Order: sequence, then C-alpha cells, then structure tokens
Amino acid sequence: MKIVKATERYEAWLSKYTSIVSLDLRLKHQRMAEDVFSFLRATFYRWVELWRTTCPELARAPEVLAVGDLHVENFGTWRDIEGRLIWGINDFDEVCKAPYAIDLVRLAASAHLAIAAGHLAIEPKDACGAILKSYRKALAAGGEPFVLEAKHAWLRRVATSELRNPVRFWEKMDALLRLRRTIPGSARKALGRLMPEPGLKLDLRHRVAGLGSLGRERYVALADWKGGHIAREAKALAPSAYAWACGGKGSKRIFYQLILRSAVRCLDPFVDLKGRWIVRRLGPLCSRVELSSLPKERDELRLLEAMGWETANVHLGSPGSIAAVERDLKRRSAGWLHEAAQQMVKATTTDWQAWKKK
Repeated sequence: MKIVKATERYEAWLSKYTSIVSLDLRLKHQRMAEDVFSFLRATFYRWVELWRTTCPELARAPEVLAVGDLHVENFGTWRDIEGRLIWGINDFDEVCKAPYAIDLVRLAASAHLAIAAGHLAIEPKDACGAILKSYRKALAAGGEPFVLEAKHAWLRRVATSELRNPVRFWEKMDALLRLRRTIPGSARKALGRLMPEPGLKLDLRHRVAGLGSLGRERYVALADWKGGHIAREAKALAPSAYAWACGGKGSKRIFYQLILRSAVRCLDPFVDLKGRWIVRRLGPLCSRVELSSLPKERDELRLLEAMGWETANVHLGSPGSIAAVERDLKRRSAGWLHEAAQQMVKATTTDWQAWKKK
C-alpha cells in the first residue's frame, strides 16, 4: 500500500473511534510535507506498516507495553505529587503491546533525522550507541525516574531553558483561539473535574499541538485562580494505530492509564483518563520539550542516554517480558540498532518524498 492510500484508510478507521477536526487534519497533511522529521512524527500508522516489512525479524522480538509513537521530541517535564520536577516521556497516545525493539528503532531513527536536520550535533552511530547502552543498563538496574532535584542538574538546565519561561508560556495560552462552538459535555466535565475547585469560570479554547494526534479534538480550559492563571487540556483518545496497521489483529484497548501506572515513573497527579479524554495540567514546566527550546550548550550524548534509560523505565512496566528482552538483546550484533534505524529512515524518507508529490 502506498502512503496516500494508507493515510486515507487509516483516517477512515480512526474516524470510527473519535471525531475528526477537518481543519486540523488538513494542517497535519501540510506539515507532513514540510520535512521528513515532521512526517515521521505524524505517521505512526505508516511507521508500523513499514516496520513490519522493513525489519521483519525485529518485528518478532519479545513484546512489552510499548510507547509506540516514540521520538526525540516525545519527552517533557511535569510536577509529581511532591511538587518535584520530573523529566520523561510525555505522550502515550499510541501505547500498544508490541515488540520492545519498535520503540528503540523509532527513537534511534528520529535521532538520525534530527541530526540530519541540524537539531542535534552528534554522529548517528554514536546516538544509537548511547540509546542502546543506557537502555540495557536501566533494564539491569531496574530503572529509576528522572527527578530533577539533587540529581541530574545537567538535565534540569536543559529542561528549564529560557525558551520555556512562564511569561512566554502564558502569552502562548492567551493567544489560543476561543471556541465558537459547544464542546462535548464529557470534555467540559473532564476539564472541570481537574480544576483545583468547582465552579471556576472556564475560558475554553481550541489548541493545535503535536503532529501524531493532530486532527483529533483538543480543548484547553483557562481560568484565573488565587491571583494567577491555570490551564487544563482535554484530548480525545482512540485505539493505537498499531491495531490498524496489524490488520485489526492488534488490541484496540486504550492502555494510556495502564502504562502510566505500571512504568517506573513519578506520576503527574494532574494527568488522568476521563472516559474517552486524557486530561492534564498545562504549565510552563508541565509540557513537551521541543528540540528548538533546548539551550545551545548541552551534552547531547548524555541526553540520548537519558532517553534510552527512560524508554527502559516504561518497558519495565512489563516485568514478565524483561528476561526475554534481555536474552534477545544479548544475541544481537553490536550495530543492530544503527542498521535498523538507517533502514527505517530510508523507508520513511521514500514515503515522505511520495507524500510531497501527491
């Protein structure tokens, strides 16, 4: 199946499970043509198809509860129940039961593309080596979350750069378009339940964010509370595209809440699944960290090692699979991740070029 046809079929399938915002979907299609890194982020549904044919042996590796849509910009920060700043994987929209290697190869492939675009200054082979080395080390150690207090001062400096300051964040929130239509009652109710107290006046906005989920309903509620602004977001969830790409054989269960609670993780108490909505607090330091917001002075090898470790933190939420994963890793050649990432980058780039011509 070609990329255009695959996109049409996937979006038709998705529309059976959630409402589609047509203007946002058209914007997604435009952004898919802009560069191959954006294309990768937007097309997990196609990634799975390419993965199963390009890396068939890896596609039979031991299964875990996987992130699915993992890439170098799917990391961010939040506050845990103790108010500590935590860093880790930010989005679990496409969680699925899949071979553990799918997350590693997708993360490595995204690093390849980010390097090619000038967003990361490191050799692709070194990037893959850093991800894999740290992943294996974390599995052996049983994992550990990234609490940016006494430890990981270098990562705290990266995650709290000037480009994520509160003034800029709230200016961006205030610039969101006010809704001209009534939002679903379930979304309004979910947003209200996550507010610090009942009865607050909610200023409802439409938010365009991300790429993989662009086209789904996404609403933001702004409010003033005790002298300052607060924000909550409700985003519509649907089954992972992995189920579609597997010809309907994959599970259509939404695993978002399960992976949050099973992974080695400091939970964000303001992230919750309410019916078909994932609801979360938004704030200057409760959001995704984009590569463009990172300070120029950073240790990129160390950053990729952290991403590999955090991937293991999530996979450790499938304890019954870890011994099989470790055995599988031991039998693989030293350069397997780099080679697989190269193959997937090539396949993805070919698809992107075809998409641009449509």
